[in-house]
Amino acid sequence: MQKEKERCKIVTHRSSEDINNCVKRLNRIEGQIRGISKMIQEDRHCDDILIQISAANEALKKLGEEILSHHMKTCMVTDIKDNKLETIDEIMELFRRLK
Repeated sequence: MQKEKERCKIVTHRSSEDINNCVKRLNRIEGQIRGISKMIQEDRHCDDILIQISAANEALKKLGEEILSHHMKTCMVTDIKDNKLETIDEIMELFRRLK
C-alpha cells in the first residue's frame, strides 16, 4: 500500500514534443488495429491479417522501448543521483513484468 502511495507522486519528465510524438504513434497504431478489424470483417486472407497484426505488435513494442529508454534516462538517473537505489529493484521488477 505504501509503495502505491509513493507511485502516485511520480511525475513524468516528458516534453510537449515527446507527448505529441507518443500520441501520434498511438494514433497510427489505433489506425492499424482498426484496419485489422476491417480485414477480418471483410474475410481477408489469414496471411495478410497476421502480417498486419505483426506490424501493430512491432509498433507497440517500439513505442514501449522508447518510453522505457526515456524512463531510464530521466526518472532512474534522477533517483540514482538522489541515492534512491530502490529504483534499481523497481526497474528489475518492471523487466520481469514486461517479458
